[in-house]
Amino acid sequence: MPPAATLPVASVYVDNGLPHLDRTFDYLISEGDSEDAQVGTKVRVRFSGKLTDAYVVARRARSDHEGKLAFIERVVSAEVVLRDDVAALARAVADRAAGTFNDVVRLAVPPRHAATEKTAVSEAPSYVAPDPAVWGGYELGPGYLNAVAQGKSPRAVWNAVAGEDWCGFYAQAAATAAANGRGAIIVVPDERDLTRLAAAMRAQVGKDGFATLSSAAGPSARYRQFLRCSRGTVRIAIGTRSAIFAPVHDLGLIAMWDDGDDLYQEPRAPYFHVRDVALLRAHLGGTALLLGGYGQSVAAAALLEQSWASPLRASRARLREATPRIMAAGDDLYLDRDAATHSARLPSIAIQTARTAIENDQPVLIQVPRRGYVPALACERCRTPARCNTCAGPLGQPHSGASYAACRWCGRAATQWSCPVCRSGTFRALIFGSGRTAEEFGRIVPGTRVVQSAGDHIVDQIDPGPALVIATPGAEPHAPGGYAAALLLDGWAFLSRPDLTATEEAMRRWINAAALVKPAAEGGRVVVMAAAAVPVVQALVRWSPGWLADRELAERRELGFPPAVRMAAVTGTPSAVGAVTGSDELPPEAETLGPVEVPGRPELERALLRVPLRQGGALASALAHARSARSARKASDKLQIQMDPPDLL
Repeated sequence: MPPAATLPVASVYVDNGLPHLDRTFDYLISEGDSEDAQVGTKVRVRFSGKLTDAYVVARRARSDHEGKLAFIERVVSAEVVLRDDVAALARAVADRAAGTFNDVVRLAVPPRHAATEKTAVSEAPSYVAPDPAVWGGYELGPGYLNAVAQGKSPRAVWNAVAGEDWCGFYAQAAATAAANGRGAIIVVPDERDLTRLAAAMRAQVGKDGFATLSSAAGPSARYRQFLRCSRGTVRIAIGTRSAIFAPVHDLGLIAMWDDGDDLYQEPRAPYFHVRDVALLRAHLGGTALLLGGYGQSVAAAALLEQSWASPLRASRARLREATPRIMAAGDDLYLDRDAATHSARLPSIAIQTARTAIENDQPVLIQVPRRGYVPALACERCRTPARCNTCAGPLGQPHSGASYAACRWCGRAATQWSCPVCRSGTFRALIFGSGRTAEEFGRIVPGTRVVQSAGDHIVDQIDPGPALVIATPGAEPHAPGGYAAALLLDGWAFLSRPDLTATEEAMRRWINAAALVKPAAEGGRVVVMAAAAVPVVQALVRWSPGWLADRELAERRELGFPPAVRMAAVTGTPSAVGAVTGSDELPPEAETLGPVEVPGRPELERALLRVPLRQGGALASALAHARSARSARKASDKLQIQMDPPDLL
């Protein structure tokens, strides 16, 4: 067959799953396929004797390959699904994360739904820009919207005040970009946030003015929304994690809400964080960026410190008007002195706060760390956490009627358990779950409606009136008009986690719950069960998330942890880990921490590699090369490489 008369060579990324072949390959395009095989289309090629999917990323007049080129077998669809800017972003993300192009594209482009492609292209809606004065409650707010309207690339970290309608603010920012011919992407952590944001978008730009991208949608619906972006039908895309790759035309704004949420961490290779992708896309495309939340992540604090982004903050006077009164109820020593804790493990101030709200026919939010009944037990004598003798999993009491402890991992009953430290055979509750908490509050305030929101039973919004709402972090229902009070229980359970982000995450969870409470002038009260001297509690009481984030950033810089440095986790068999950590290709300033045995997997070990920020790219490149070399020689021993792992400790 004759090759195409114009630009007959196609450079394609072949979906081969082999890291050592993570590059483009050249194929010929026949004259018959030339019209359909445009850059960004999906094709089928013969690779190593097998028909394989591939994406066309370039067309050229000639190839640098000296051998004979094979023809593309067929064009899967003439639909352009991988735009140039998204392909460039996928390559940049893969390089930063020591991954492969196809691993990223697999997350960026949803599976094809052929029937959906036959849908006619609808007319693009019109957009109306809101008055920038709507952001007047924040210093630099109107200026930020004006810059977006002018096609500039302002980058900001927004600290929303308690009770703020953040969905409405984001809808206004997106409409500002769209009304001036630019596109916008808004990414949120989960489906609940997406539902609320979609309602605000409908109110701002109409139901046809935006596309909703979510993995929860069915194949047809998801692909239809994707095509509305790639075809330029809409200028605004909203969604969860993968929406950061939305093929929006003329992108002018990227916004993320609550960028510290761990749901933004991609669990599949190459394990990127959406915030990092957003920063890359903003840099590559020269787009505006907005990171917003009631709290502030340490990563956002680093952007502010580097002057890469500007702060959007309300005045202290406005903060005082909007926030509830927040009180710390002390630590275990304080609780042991309080007679009220003997039945409910709550100080009298917390109990009285809840009762007052109920007596005023108002709802009370009670945040607990975990779902279940008693999800964690400890030795009654020395408080050593109780572990299963079989698998080392945590022991807990599964339900109120259970007279035994059971492993939360393998399910075995712990009938002959004894403490490995003091040999005691009796337990005490280490953490109370949502079920046990609901039971206790039912006794404290009898006859009151109790609502539980946790796990796979999440309540989005409660009905007006008095109620005791027991919820785990992130599952708090919204209350019309706000809660009268919030009790943040078992603060030590957050702060004692052996995790680098324990303090940051405690603040994020607490402030998100406190933001649902009425202002102090309307009687809003928050009681946090933690010692008042702890910095994170001080920051919560003063509603100063930026102060805490700056403090955490300074501590991490002193200790040599992200975001002050770049790190990578190398996990696998001792020989595989040793080969990587001992490589001569690592950057000269690379420091190895470990290796240590992986808990519960004695055959595996884990090492951390640390480099200065300026050598982060070199580290990722060296690790990618190590993966490629293993792939080329078909190494079978287990090895996992993750740049910027969230769990360092």
